[in-house]
Amino acid sequence: MYVDSHCHINFPELAARMPEIMQKMADNGVTHALCVSVDLPDFPQVLALAEQYPHIYASVGVHPDYEDTPEPSAEQLVELAQRPRIIAIGETGLDYFRLKGDLEWQRERFRQHIRASRLSRKPLIIHTRAAAEDTIRILREEGAGVADGGVAGVMHCFTESLEVALAAIEMGFYISFSGILTFKSAKDLQAVAKALPLDRILIETDSPYLAPMPHRGKMNEPGFVRHVGEFLADLKGVSVTEVQETTTKNFFKLFQFAH
Repeated sequence: MYVDSHCHINFPELAARMPEIMQKMADNGVTHALCVSVDLPDFPQVLALAEQYPHIYASVGVHPDYEDTPEPSAEQLVELAQRPRIIAIGETGLDYFRLKGDLEWQRERFRQHIRASRLSRKPLIIHTRAAAEDTIRILREEGAGVADGGVAGVMHCFTESLEVALAAIEMGFYISFSGILTFKSAKDLQAVAKALPLDRILIETDSPYLAPMPHRGKMNEPGFVRHVGEFLADLKGVSVTEVQETTTKNFFKLFQFAH
């Protein structure tokens, strides 16, 4: 079985097809999925899905790309995270690729999420793009690492270097690979995945984006995480069963509950 550790099935293009989405998950052996929050106005939709479907979990957070949206405080995030189906804080982080100019507001938002993670004892879901140095620095400054009293989390849809991955793992984070891993152009990323220990890896779709081969260019969905798992098994020279079992175990270990 597989777990899709990061998806956005509350987005309209997927929410309108929910019975089909759920059936395709079952058909592909995807037993659980984490629906990830990107802003507070849409958080009720994320929570509702997790409350409706016992195999769907949810997070609470505000994505770094969302500029014109209510800013969350650490206290507000902690309060929202008390819902039983909320297992993580985020997604949060830094993105210097899509947004330019003075991004101090983005860094402050990131810090609020890290503080909420420490207070709630729920792991972080980290988005980082063209901002790896500041991402690692702020995680360290705010004590997100396990050794510093934090609960760490996952670097989602990872596209950075092996050095960045190892720095995150040293703090207690897991590294999650999306459909990008299957792209022919992703040779550097494939080398990173091959070098990392399987017991620190998660897999995801980030649906509705980044559909893996052989569905590249189509709308992504949680059932397609199987293709990421199969590619990872071939890349690392291990069985598909080992990837299924280990990445699933990693997911439930990180988010600190049994299934």
